[in-house]
Amino acid sequence: MESFLSAVLGELMTRSINFIISKCSKPPALVVEESLQRALLRAQVIIEEAMGRHITNQSMIHQLDMLRDAMHQGYYALDAFRYQPYYVEEDGKDQAVNYFISVSKVPSPMEPYFSGQTARFLQQLREALDRLSSMIVDLNELVMFLMSYPRLYRQPYSMHIILGNYMFDRQMEAELIIKFLLHTKPHSSEELEVLPLVGPFRVGKSTLIAHVCKNERVRDYFSEILWLHDCDFTDGELTFRQGCATKHQNHLSNLKKGKRLLVVIELYDNLCEDAWNRFYVTSKRSFLSGSKIIVTSCSDMIVKFGTTPALTLKYLSPEAYWYFFKTLTFGSMDPKMHPRLAQLAMEIARLQHRSINSAYIISCLLKDNFSIHFWCKVLSFMRGFIQTYVSKFGVHPFDLLNQNKPVQLRRMAAPSEDFMICHQYHRSTEEEVPEIRIQDVMYGSIKKQGKFEVLVWRSQIPPYYSYVNVCEIRERKITGAKRKHWMKDGPTFC
Repeated sequence: MESFLSAVLGELMTRSINFIISKCSKPPALVVEESLQRALLRAQVIIEEAMGRHITNQSMIHQLDMLRDAMHQGYYALDAFRYQPYYVEEDGKDQAVNYFISVSKVPSPMEPYFSGQTARFLQQLREALDRLSSMIVDLNELVMFLMSYPRLYRQPYSMHIILGNYMFDRQMEAELIIKFLLHTKPHSSEELEVLPLVGPFRVGKSTLIAHVCKNERVRDYFSEILWLHDCDFTDGELTFRQGCATKHQNHLSNLKKGKRLLVVIELYDNLCEDAWNRFYVTSKRSFLSGSKIIVTSCSDMIVKFGTTPALTLKYLSPEAYWYFFKTLTFGSMDPKMHPRLAQLAMEIARLQHRSINSAYIISCLLKDNFSIHFWCKVLSFMRGFIQTYVSKFGVHPFDLLNQNKPVQLRRMAAPSEDFMICHQYHRSTEEEVPEIRIQDVMYGSIKKQGKFEVLVWRSQIPPYYSYVNVCEIRERKITGAKRKHWMKDGPTFC
């Protein structure tokens, strides 16, 4: 017995010493990195489980929304730390040498660079870890309540498939709209409720409303869901009866609850207040009690039309946008297995000014050309034309695209040609779309001159719009000396 106890104590002592040595031998950065990775995995489990549940409690949705933001910030800090580039001097010249911070290579605190950029990234890691860990502890009771909500009938998909087929990061806004739509007032109230939805161009206003309209509670509550545009306000009530599109019709609700309507109005320009007043008075007189109106616009001028506080949509945060773009680009592949490509993708994402359309376009382009050389070429090209545009016009080209203004760009495969985006719009599923894709024009070698239409991308989520640009390619006049220099040296890539 004594020999057995001594053997057990010896084994415990050996393991304890090995554990202490392993902990002490690990750099602090690696310890924080591993702890944050574990916290992120736990947060992702909670969020993905919540996505598969039919949650109606507003407080729980708000808490999950905060956890989702913390997770996005955590992944952003972790990836920025892992894939950061830094620069050293060789032979008296500044040469960019890319190093990637990962489990296999962590810079020593003795290195001069560690006290600068790496130390800053490490501080961001600690802050992200502290915030995420405290939130997970606070959500222990929420996880227990989560199990009481019914499951949604949906097959288990990988996250990149879910993001490609569901609206990203708008669950909180969707539930706020549903709450407005299903809220009932006393019978004595004759007010027709109006919700203004404001947000910049292509931020996802129509997509958000379409998702809400697909909700079973909304479809059961309203007999019909009608869509109007500002062009339907030319002659008042007549256009409302004949010019609107019916997106949903609930015949069972017609029999049981009367004809309760939901009218969605998409405004692309400022609407005359007189036209709105005529429409509102007519609707208030003819609509059944419980009917609702949602008005969407890029302009905050519509706020005055609302009977309830306006809901404002903003672009995704940089952290959420990187999570979205990374997931679309790498799909089921682990970015840690491709650190060089991950660092390039992070730089490309930063240049896109959080444009959702651009995320779909560029991620598709990079997946189709999964090589360091091509990704380097795309990054160098984007940096070049953005820097040139900003220095020439004083504004980022993506800012103009987000305002649906003309933008003059360059083609990557044809440096002798300018590329103009004149106008952007969308088409419904019933309308034909161009065969030429935007990536074929901007990054391909398609030969085309003059004005023509191109397909930007087809949305796989409601309202299933196809986004189209009107483009123009103009031949650039290059002098003989410049042409000779370009033919000799070729384009410069990273």
